[in-house]
Amino acid sequence: MNHEELDASLDSFGDALASATRVTPGNALRPEDIAVAGAKPSDEVAQYALHLGDDALILAQRLSHWISRAPEIEEDIALGNIALDVLGHARSFLTYAGLAWDKSEDDLAYWREEEDFTSLQIVEQPNGHFGVTIMRQLIISIYQHLLYSKLLESTDETIAAICAKAVKEVDYHRDHSAAWTIRLGQGTEESAAKMRHALEVLWPYTGEMFQDEELHRTLGDVAVLPSTLREAWEKEITDVLAEAGLEIPKSGMAMAHGRVGEHSEHLGFILAEMQVLARKHPGASW
Repeated sequence: MNHEELDASLDSFGDALASATRVTPGNALRPEDIAVAGAKPSDEVAQYALHLGDDALILAQRLSHWISRAPEIEEDIALGNIALDVLGHARSFLTYAGLAWDKSEDDLAYWREEEDFTSLQIVEQPNGHFGVTIMRQLIISIYQHLLYSKLLESTDETIAAICAKAVKEVDYHRDHSAAWTIRLGQGTEESAAKMRHALEVLWPYTGEMFQDEELHRTLGDVAVLPSTLREAWEKEITDVLAEAGLEIPKSGMAMAHGRVGEHSEHLGFILAEMQVLARKHPGASW
């Protein structure tokens, strides 16, 4: 079944189960559609979807903290919209992963412990000043755009369908962060210095993004080997940094292993805030 056929087969799904966070227009694949369709993934495919979903979920939590705190109203709205986009990606991937284990997206978001999360360490790093958030978004959105573009050809139809929607949104995220990187890098000495600082802080965590895991090899054409994205990612980000008057730092890579549940001290604080309401009122709905 190709993407168009999958969309058509799901036309009648989701509406009765749509949540308050449903913002997708038309017949694009929604988390509710995935749940109703019930295509149960294998344990390995579910684990891969969990990786993708956890990256998006934790990044969405970080971005949402800028709401009411951004340097200008337009950017406040922009970062909020990007956070919603990324949260939508997380919901779809987690919904699909949960079908393998009879769990909902909420089960996976709110009822796992820190060591059960498989997100990359870069997405859990503190927002810092505005330049750090923009640089993190540049690093991640270029990576996600390359990854989702390749996953359009995934032999798992649901992952391919999720990425068909996500890649269009990440394309905007990439352009938005690139424009800000160039603007700040070419701005005042203070803004350029902050962007150099952002690179120094975040660059050590980029190596983890391209680490191949045994899971990737096991899945074959379902997944993408992260190492195959490195060359294109390095070229694209180097071009943006060059236009911004910035250089890649010479710092070494961090020993980051988020995919196997080894996280920095920051993730625990994110989860404590994200999960407190669900755990205080189990089973509550609104």
